Parts: sequence; structure tokens; C-alpha cells
Amino acid sequence: MLIQISQLSKTYGVNVALNDINLQISQGKIIGLLGPNGSGKTTLIKVLMGLLKQYSGSVLINQNPLNDSSKALISYLPDKNCIPLEWSISYALKFFSDFFADFDSYKAKELASQLNLNPYAKIKTLSKGNKEKIALILSLSRQAQLYIFDEPIAGVDPIARERVFKLIMDNYNKQASVIIATHLVYDVQKILDEVIFLDRGQIKLHKPISEILTEHSNLANLEEIYKEYFRC
Repeated sequence: MLIQISQLSKTYGVNVALNDINLQISQGKIIGLLGPNGSGKTTLIKVLMGLLKQYSGSVLINQNPLNDSSKALISYLPDKNCIPLEWSISYALKFFSDFFADFDSYKAKELASQLNLNPYAKIKTLSKGNKEKIALILSLSRQAQLYIFDEPIAGVDPIARERVFKLIMDNYNKQASVIIATHLVYDVQKILDEVIFLDRGQIKLHKPISEILTEHSNLANLEEIYKEYFRC
């Protein structure tokens, strides 16, 4: 089992962010982490990334507790650009190659070329969508065991989303798992194996998407099921 979480709880003062989370994720799955704002998605991601230390419960990655070794298995794409604006695309690729032992420079250059990204362009000159594309390339070019994408297509126009999802499907390590946190439920449905509905810090549903669609055959798609579930 790639991820094993038992009785995970996290509070901020009197506010409960995660409440008794129990979750298991096996290898080779693409999972949608879905829920409204304030549901606990970001907190759960931060725990998995080792960015939050004060919590109760147990979190194992590849059967090991969170430490530098287990965190090295994770490739994380945050929801905000973290690449210095003065860097060029080629320098960002070189930095990742020097910093991560599992980074595939050739693959990164090929992906940048496929997306028509000028390697000499400064990050500050890129549109929001192209900044997200280069961040996604940097993440996908690692041979990680777990990929965590936080709103990977929020700044990409609807026409380009298909290409971004194809990029993910064609280039992530197939022995790994992918967690995608997004509010664009309709767009992400076609690539998911499993879905997690998170609400007020609790997992309300975790099932294969095929089961969810079968159980709610009266509704057209996952977005309609999501709206019905959360009464959006």
C-alpha cells in the first residue's frame, strides 16, 4: 500500500481541519481529491508533504513514517507558482536536475518543446497558463512514487485542458499514484480511477469512479453527483 493514514486529525486552535481521517491508496491509481473550500484538502496535502508536524494519528508512505526519505518519493505541484520569476525555463530545468536525483532532463526538454515553450523565456514573461504548464512539466519529469497536483489546470483555458490531461496520462510514472485536488470536477472525471469527497475535515466517500457513476446513474456525470452531494 502506497499511502496508509489512520485516525489522522489536525486542528488550528478551536478549528478542526481534519477529523479522524482513515485512508488507504494503492499504487498505480489516479485519485481525485474533491471538496468545497475549507473542506481540508490543502491541510491533508500539507500533512502528506511533511509540511505540518503537529497532528494526531499515523501517516505512512510506502510503509514508512514521514521523513526525508519518504518525502523524496513525492513530486508536488502547488497551486501557486513557486519558480523564481527571474529564472529562465532552461535554468529551472537545470535546477531541478541538480536538486532531484530522479529528474529526467531529457524528458523535461521534450515536454517543453511539445508545449511550444521557449527554453530561454523568463518565468515572469509567461502567462498564468504557461507558468502552470512549466510547473507541471517539472513535476512530471521526476520518477516519483506519488504525484500530488493541487489545482493543476486552474489557469489553463478549457481548450488546453485536454492537452494538459493527456500530458499527465502519458508522462507520469505508471507504477506511482497521482492525487489531483481540483474544483474542475467535470474536466478531471475522464482520467480518474478513484474519487475522494472531503467535507469539513472528514472523508465522506472514497470509491472507484465506476462504482460512483453506476450508483448515481440518474445523474449525468461526476460534476452533477458532486453538486448533489454537496448541494452546490
